[in-house]
Amino acid sequence: MSGSSSGAAHAGRRETPKIILVADDDPAIRKALCEMFEIEEDYDICAEAANGQEAIALAKKHRPDLVILDLSMPVMNGYDAAWEIKRILPGARIILFTLYADAVKSRVLGLGSPVDLVVSKTDSANMMSHVRSLIPV
Repeated sequence: MSGSSSGAAHAGRRETPKIILVADDDPAIRKALCEMFEIEEDYDICAEAANGQEAIALAKKHRPDLVILDLSMPVMNGYDAAWEIKRILPGARIILFTLYADAVKSRVLGLGSPVDLVVSKTDSANMMSHVRSLIPV
Protein backbone atom coordinates (compact mmCIF):
# COMPACT_ATOMS: atom_id res chain seq x y z
CA MET A 1 0.00 0.00 0.00
CA SER A 2 1.47 3.33 -0.98
CA GLY A 3 0.93 6.52 0.97
CA SER A 4 0.47 9.94 -0.54
CA SER A 5 0.75 13.33 1.10
CA SER A 6 -1.68 14.76 -1.46
CA GLY A 7 -4.36 12.44 -0.08
CA ALA A 8 -4.09 13.68 3.52
CA ALA A 9 -7.59 15.16 3.45
CA HIS A 10 -8.98 11.79 2.42
CA ALA A 11 -6.54 9.63 4.37
CA GLY A 12 -9.29 7.64 6.08
CA ARG A 13 -10.79 6.61 2.77
CA ARG A 14 -7.55 6.10 0.85
CA GLU A 15 -5.78 3.80 3.29
CA THR A 16 -7.30 0.73 1.69
CA PRO A 17 -7.70 0.70 -2.08
CA LYS A 18 -10.95 -0.57 -3.57
CA ILE A 19 -10.60 -4.19 -4.66
CA ILE A 20 -11.48 -5.18 -8.24
CA LEU A 21 -12.02 -8.63 -9.75
CA VAL A 22 -11.81 -8.96 -13.55
CA ALA A 23 -13.38 -11.86 -15.47
CA ASP A 24 -13.05 -12.24 -19.23
CA ASP A 25 -12.17 -15.26 -21.34
CA ASP A 26 -9.93 -13.12 -23.57
CA PRO A 27 -6.48 -12.81 -21.92
CA ALA A 28 -5.74 -9.61 -23.88
CA ILE A 29 -8.85 -7.91 -22.48
CA ARG A 30 -8.04 -9.05 -18.94
CA LYS A 31 -4.51 -7.69 -19.37
CA ALA A 32 -5.77 -4.35 -20.71
CA LEU A 33 -8.19 -3.96 -17.79
CA CYS A 34 -5.53 -4.89 -15.25
CA GLU A 35 -3.09 -2.40 -16.76
CA MET A 36 -5.76 0.29 -16.49
CA PHE A 37 -6.04 -0.34 -12.75
CA GLU A 38 -2.27 -0.65 -12.15
CA ILE A 39 -1.84 3.10 -12.59
CA GLU A 40 -4.70 3.87 -10.19
CA GLU A 41 -3.51 3.96 -6.59
CA ASP A 42 -7.07 3.87 -5.25
CA TYR A 43 -7.96 0.58 -6.96
CA ASP A 44 -6.26 -2.82 -6.81
CA ILE A 45 -6.90 -5.91 -8.92
CA CYS A 46 -7.29 -8.86 -6.55
CA ALA A 47 -7.63 -11.57 -9.18
CA GLU A 48 -8.43 -12.48 -12.77
CA ALA A 49 -10.86 -15.13 -13.96
CA ALA A 50 -11.34 -16.70 -17.39
CA ASN A 51 -14.97 -17.73 -16.84
CA GLY A 52 -17.94 -17.12 -14.58
CA GLN A 53 -17.31 -20.13 -12.37
CA GLU A 54 -13.76 -18.97 -11.63
CA ALA A 55 -15.11 -15.47 -10.95
CA ILE A 56 -17.49 -16.82 -8.30
CA ALA A 57 -14.73 -18.79 -6.57
CA LEU A 58 -12.39 -15.78 -6.62
CA ALA A 59 -15.13 -13.46 -5.38
CA LYS A 60 -15.69 -15.76 -2.39
CA LYS A 61 -11.97 -15.76 -1.66
CA HIS A 62 -11.13 -12.07 -2.20
CA ARG A 63 -14.47 -10.31 -1.47
CA PRO A 64 -14.00 -7.53 -4.07
CA ASP A 65 -15.75 -4.16 -4.00
CA LEU A 66 -16.36 -4.37 -7.76
CA VAL A 67 -16.50 -7.21 -10.28
CA ILE A 68 -16.12 -6.64 -14.02
CA LEU A 69 -17.67 -9.59 -15.87
CA ASP A 70 -17.60 -10.34 -19.57
CA LEU A 71 -21.07 -11.39 -20.70
CA SER A 72 -19.96 -14.21 -23.03
CA MET A 73 -17.60 -16.63 -21.31
CA PRO A 74 -17.27 -20.42 -21.38
CA VAL A 75 -18.37 -22.65 -18.48
CA MET A 76 -20.65 -19.91 -17.06
CA ASN A 77 -21.54 -16.57 -18.61
CA GLY A 78 -21.13 -13.26 -16.82
CA TYR A 79 -24.81 -12.66 -16.20
CA ASP A 80 -25.33 -16.00 -14.47
CA ALA A 81 -22.14 -15.45 -12.47
CA ALA A 82 -23.42 -12.00 -11.47
CA TRP A 83 -26.48 -13.56 -9.78
CA GLU A 84 -24.32 -15.86 -7.66
CA ILE A 85 -21.75 -13.19 -6.81
CA LYS A 86 -24.49 -10.77 -5.74
CA ARG A 87 -26.03 -13.51 -3.58
CA ILE A 88 -22.67 -14.10 -1.86
CA LEU A 89 -21.61 -10.43 -1.75
CA PRO A 90 -24.74 -8.27 -1.88
CA GLY A 91 -22.68 -5.09 -1.46
CA ALA A 92 -20.36 -5.78 -4.39
CA ARG A 93 -20.95 -3.67 -7.47
CA ILE A 94 -21.04 -5.48 -10.81
CA ILE A 95 -20.23 -4.21 -14.30
CA LEU A 96 -21.21 -6.40 -17.24
CA PHE A 97 -18.60 -5.73 -19.94
CA THR A 98 -19.74 -6.75 -23.41
CA LEU A 99 -19.67 -5.98 -27.11
CA TYR A 100 -23.46 -6.28 -27.03
CA ALA A 101 -24.19 -3.58 -24.45
CA ASP A 102 -26.96 -1.87 -26.41
CA ALA A 103 -28.70 -5.16 -27.13
CA VAL A 104 -28.62 -6.50 -23.56
CA LYS A 105 -29.00 -3.37 -21.39
CA SER A 106 -32.79 -3.43 -21.30
CA ARG A 107 -32.80 -7.15 -20.44
CA VAL A 108 -30.16 -7.18 -17.70
CA LEU A 109 -30.67 -3.89 -15.89
CA GLY A 110 -33.59 -3.07 -13.66
CA LEU A 111 -35.23 -3.82 -10.37
CA GLY A 112 -33.68 -6.86 -8.74
CA SER A 113 -30.91 -7.25 -11.31
CA PRO A 114 -27.49 -8.25 -9.97
CA VAL A 115 -25.87 -6.02 -12.60
CA ASP A 116 -25.25 -2.38 -11.66
CA LEU A 117 -23.97 -1.18 -15.02
CA VAL A 118 -23.52 -2.47 -18.56
CA VAL A 119 -20.44 -1.13 -20.35
CA SER A 120 -19.65 -1.71 -24.00
CA LYS A 121 -16.21 -3.03 -24.82
CA THR A 122 -16.08 -0.25 -27.41
CA ASP A 123 -16.31 2.21 -24.48
CA SER A 124 -13.35 0.77 -22.54
CA ALA A 125 -11.56 4.15 -22.62
CA ASN A 126 -14.18 5.39 -20.15
CA MET A 127 -14.00 2.35 -17.85
CA MET A 128 -12.38 4.26 -14.97
CA SER A 129 -15.14 6.88 -14.96
CA HIS A 130 -17.72 4.07 -14.88
CA VAL A 131 -15.86 2.42 -12.00
CA ARG A 132 -15.62 5.70 -10.08
CA SER A 133 -19.36 6.24 -10.53
CA LEU A 134 -20.04 2.91 -8.80
CA ILE A 135 -17.30 2.84 -6.16
CA PRO A 136 -15.94 6.33 -5.59
CA VAL A 137 -12.77 6.77 -3.57
